[in-house]
Amino acid sequence: MRLTSVAAAAALTFATASLAPAAYAEDALGKPTGTITLTAKSADVGLGYTWGDATVRFGGHTYKYNITGGNIAAVGFSKIEGKGTIYNLHRAEDFAGTYGALHGEATLGNGLGGAVLENKNGVRIKIETATKGARLASSAQGLTFELKK
Repeated sequence: MRLTSVAAAAALTFATASLAPAAYAEDALGKPTGTITLTAKSADVGLGYTWGDATVRFGGHTYKYNITGGNIAAVGFSKIEGKGTIYNLHRAEDFAGTYGALHGEATLGNGLGGAVLENKNGVRIKIETATKGARLASSAQGLTFELKK
């Protein structure tokens, strides 16, 4: 994975949000090609597990995915709802797989967050999340998206 480029893109996205037009930050991530909404839960005691569902809209079609994943250096439980933009997706089959990200979350009651994730095909997801629960995380995270049958 190109974790370094994802971290740079995430930093550029957040750092330039108040200084430049949004289109400039999005250019660093590539071409917007789809959208995603997701609902997931995360339970952690040092090592954590995340599970849920996602809906991807791409090329005039809707695809449903199961989400599973894990992270390190987290404690607590949270329910996550998010929506975002997908970049550099050229074929529907390139979306499925494992995405990596550096992630941070501090939730006590309600919280907000965001992440930029990337898979081995160069597909990137810029997602904004709203969380509920009690959770503290500063970790490397991997999420796997599997097409529902």
